[in-house]
Amino acid sequence: MKLIIKITTTVLLSGLCYLTGYGQLNKGQSAERAQRTLAIIYAKYGNTKNQLLTEKYPFDASFKADYLDNSEQAAGQKKYAYLWPFSGSFSAVNTLMELPKNKALYQKILDQRVLLGLMEYRDHSREPVGYASYINSALASDRFYDDNVWLGIDFTDSYLQTKKVDYLKHAKEIWAFVKSGADDKLGGGIYWCEQKKESKNTCSNAPAAVFALKLFEATQEKDYLNEARHLYEWTKAGLQDPADKLYWDNIQLNGNIGKAKYSYNVGQMLQAAALLYKFTKEKKYLVDAQELAKACLAYFFQSMDQDTFPVLKNSNVWFHAVMMRGYISLFEQDGNRKYLDIFAKNLDRAWYKMRDQDGLFDVDWTLEKKQKSKWLLDQCAFVEMYGRLARIGY
Repeated sequence: MKLIIKITTTVLLSGLCYLTGYGQLNKGQSAERAQRTLAIIYAKYGNTKNQLLTEKYPFDASFKADYLDNSEQAAGQKKYAYLWPFSGSFSAVNTLMELPKNKALYQKILDQRVLLGLMEYRDHSREPVGYASYINSALASDRFYDDNVWLGIDFTDSYLQTKKVDYLKHAKEIWAFVKSGADDKLGGGIYWCEQKKESKNTCSNAPAAVFALKLFEATQEKDYLNEARHLYEWTKAGLQDPADKLYWDNIQLNGNIGKAKYSYNVGQMLQAAALLYKFTKEKKYLVDAQELAKACLAYFFQSMDQDTFPVLKNSNVWFHAVMMRGYISLFEQDGNRKYLDIFAKNLDRAWYKMRDQDGLFDVDWTLEKKQKSKWLLDQCAFVEMYGRLARIGY
């Protein structure tokens, strides 16, 4: 059964006449913006043959998925998106499903579009079952623990919203795969890639802690809470920069540390700390989260002459969306809207100044560079951020 999202000319063009200015965000706008952008994504990246999505619009024949860290696999042109960008549609639809209005519609989109497409990446030819970086009808591709963690978080969120047992079943299956990527080398931790067990990364361990905490919320099984504590403390001990409290990217088996800093890594440690405080009420976790929130603002935002608020620095937009998850979890514990007000202003600015004639977003927060081809994951990240703002009243 195919689900079609209808898009009218009004939906596509509404708001585009204000590309040179923006104003006060009105309550309810964020939900409308998320819904419109998702509809445009399916119109531009979807197809009538199956529920898969393309990675770029317009299609870019020169595109290479360098994020795979596998030159052979990245070199081949792919008709459909790799798992990581496709998974952004899961998070986007999930976020809209959290909104009371049209919840049934977005669960239908989740079941009949997102999850049908996702099953094309589910690899049961290797044990334990996990999701591969590309579809099963192609040659075997690497399996990344972090890719699977993001899916596990989404499946658990879907279960928490609906109590549909099948979602939790998939989440637990993914947890088994993620756990298979852990060993005692470096004192613990989860590798990044199943086929290249060379480093243990913040992007596989911090979100695994969040995943475990969400599974604890879903099941009340304390083993998940204990796992989350261990993963959080392991990452903090080995990958936190003592100078600014932010997190480095990875530690290799030889002990060398990759010292790049990305907003999603820090954002997941922020979210893990906030959730650990939620479930344990141990004040140290709240202190950690508030400390990280302040550090992220100082590092991942910039002053722009024409704006009166801190503007996001250029980076992967989805990384910033994941950082925003951490800020929301902290807000849910301490009630401080300061940081989310800043996100709301950034996203209002993006709506009026960063979209093209198709309604798709550029990713340069300085507004200096335009893209000819837009990446699927960037667009899904904007849907997620607008949707999350809507859920908390923006």
